[in-house]
Amino acid sequence: MTAGALQAAVARGLTVLGSTGTIGRATLDVVRLARERYGEGAFPIEALTAQRNVALLAQQARAFRPQIVVIGDERMQDELTRALAGTGIAVAAGERAIEEAADRPAGIVMSAIVGAAGLAPTLAAVRRGALVALANKECVVAASEVFRRELAKSRATVIPVDSEHNAAFQIIDLGALHAIECLTLTASGGPFRTWTTERMETATPDEAVAHPNWSMGAKISVDSATLMNKGLELIEAHVLFGLAEEQLDIVIHAQSIVHCLVAYADGSVLAHLSEPDMRTPIAHALAWPSRMASPSPRLDPAALSGLSFERPDSQRFPCLRLARHCLQTGGAAPTILNAANEVAVEAFLNRRIGFLGIARAVERTLETIGRHANGEAPATLEDVLAVDAEARIRAWEACGPAAA
Repeated sequence: MTAGALQAAVARGLTVLGSTGTIGRATLDVVRLARERYGEGAFPIEALTAQRNVALLAQQARAFRPQIVVIGDERMQDELTRALAGTGIAVAAGERAIEEAADRPAGIVMSAIVGAAGLAPTLAAVRRGALVALANKECVVAASEVFRRELAKSRATVIPVDSEHNAAFQIIDLGALHAIECLTLTASGGPFRTWTTERMETATPDEAVAHPNWSMGAKISVDSATLMNKGLELIEAHVLFGLAEEQLDIVIHAQSIVHCLVAYADGSVLAHLSEPDMRTPIAHALAWPSRMASPSPRLDPAALSGLSFERPDSQRFPCLRLARHCLQTGGAAPTILNAANEVAVEAFLNRRIGFLGIARAVERTLETIGRHANGEAPATLEDVLAVDAEARIRAWEACGPAAA
């Protein structure tokens, strides 16, 4: 790519959905460096959105000067308006306003809203043909058929931002998908990689969110601790790359240096390596199809003491087994899995259930409304939301005293 191509890439407008979360903040770190390297006009910000963090959203707005900021909680609109008085930055509030922000004319939309709440705005960006930097795996998992159909109808390009899927995107030969034998996603194993089941029974939320390698939000950190994040990523890889369940694998790689391996029919195995810093895949997605500098640390191969790989233990981490079962089952099973997991993780963080109660609640929910798991996946956004709503009710019920 030429310098001119890079300048064209960084000149695209950017909307950040979920700008106050871990991925949103890392995205703005990348933008800040881009403006230092390539000029103040790099990635002009169209919109920033957040759910409740008014103080940080206002601070970001003053620093990056978006056309509009949106707060999801409508009760906080007046507070945000006061915080931005005199700036000329427009303020809006509510779920519908976040969706409208995604529909504004930015060339790139960073989809960094955690959970099913990111579904509608991400689909809005896809429908209008944006380049979508996708950091929300849940919307692909919960609404795979809707997502694929809308993507096929639009001129949108989706660049995954999850470190593993971004690595796969970079090393998969799209012209030789038939020759892929296996795509292997790596998992750090989380903070409980070596813990016994008995010890995990008493794990606290503080221990679960203390990830050894990555800096992430609470929900994603808990998903890493249960290995549900890898299960969701298996389903996401199936949707994004069109690979069958038997072509997808997971290995535990405690160092989080190798993010993905792709094995081809000729015996070649291609791997992607980088330091565990989300700003690396974010910079790749924002600059695509060019490449630009990122503020992430550089990998020094000579400094590596060794790289280890091992098979995950599905007995100690049953969420991985549940996710693979849902991928095999199809239908609405992934939608139910995603919704139930969100509810169960929230219950754990609120100390309503124990750590191992997360998997139990998810499994009970899948058993309770398993009739949805047969047949076709939800075909419309309304269908997805209906299944999602029922799954959340059943998961809440499953998070009773017996689930703890």
